[in-house]
Amino acid sequence: MLRKVFSILLSGTFLLVPLGFRSAKAQTGKVGEADQIRTKVERLGVGRSSRVEVKMQDGTRVKGYVSKLEPDSFDVTDLDSGAAQTLAFAQVTQVKKVNGGPSKRTWIIIGAAAVAAIVIGVTVVKPVLCDGGAGC
Repeated sequence: MLRKVFSILLSGTFLLVPLGFRSAKAQTGKVGEADQIRTKVERLGVGRSSRVEVKMQDGTRVKGYVSKLEPDSFDVTDLDSGAAQTLAFAQVTQVKKVNGGPSKRTWIIIGAAAVAAIVIGVTVVKPVLCDGGAGC
C-alpha cells in the first residue's frame, strides 16, 4: 500500500515539474527577449554585410544594415538613403537576416553533392561504360 502511494506521488511530481518551470519562464518575459535580440544582433555583426530586417513592437519594419551596436540599442542604416535609425532592444520583437544569397550551409551541401556525384561517376558509371578499351 505504501509503495503504491509513493509511486503515485512520485508520478505526480514528475508531471507537475514542467508546468512549474514554464510559469517561471513566462515571468522573465521582456528581459529575456531583449537579451535574445541583443545576442542575435551581436552574432550578425556590424557593417554593410550584416543586413537585417527588424520588426518593432508597434508593427513597423526597418530594413538596412547594423551600423552601430550599444549596450541598450543598435543603429540600422538604410542602404539607399544612408539614414541611420536607433532602435532599443526592448522595442524590437524580431530580427531577421536579410537573404543576400545562399547561406554558407547551402554552399556546403551543394559542394558535398558535387563531390559525391564525381565520386559516383568515376567509381560506378565509368567502369560500366568503358569495357577496357583505349581511352578508358
